[in-house]
Amino acid sequence: MPESARVLLLDRDGVLNHDRPDYVQSIDQLQLLPGVLDAMRRLHAAGVIALVITNQACVGKGLISRETLETIHERLSMEVAAAGGRITGYFLCTHRNEDRCDCRKPAPGLIVQAQQAWGFDPAVTWMVGDAERDVLAAEAAGCRPALVRTGKGEKSVRQRPDVPAFADLAAFVDAFLGQELT
Repeated sequence: MPESARVLLLDRDGVLNHDRPDYVQSIDQLQLLPGVLDAMRRLHAAGVIALVITNQACVGKGLISRETLETIHERLSMEVAAAGGRITGYFLCTHRNEDRCDCRKPAPGLIVQAQQAWGFDPAVTWMVGDAERDVLAAEAAGCRPALVRTGKGEKSVRQRPDVPAFADLAAFVDAFLGQELT
């Protein structure tokens, strides 16, 4: 990783795209949230490495295959790239809650994997999510948590009023790139 590069960790469902109660099971169901494409473009233009940290139990539950999940992520990456942004990598857990793995958020395993792969300093790295489990994973990994009010965010903000909260990813990116986050 270049010395000057910053890394930003992003949850997927509820942060980048609409969170569905029955999971995003096909590329047709992938609907990006308003402002996401421009936010991702601005991050890329600023040299920020965006990594997606996501639980995807739909695979472990047999609702979709790993290949379908990869197709969904390819589509997400293509849409972001077409707008001038970039998702550099995906770190995902396909286990179910009952599997009790160390990678499923709120466990920090996915963030630890990303840190090992990219060598970023967790103490200065933000994890943006919409759920308390995103906050708990960030804290357990030594990262700085932030919440967005999209997806499950409204409930999560009430659960964790101590965590910086933003209307959506675009509002977080405004503060992040504007050096307003300390």
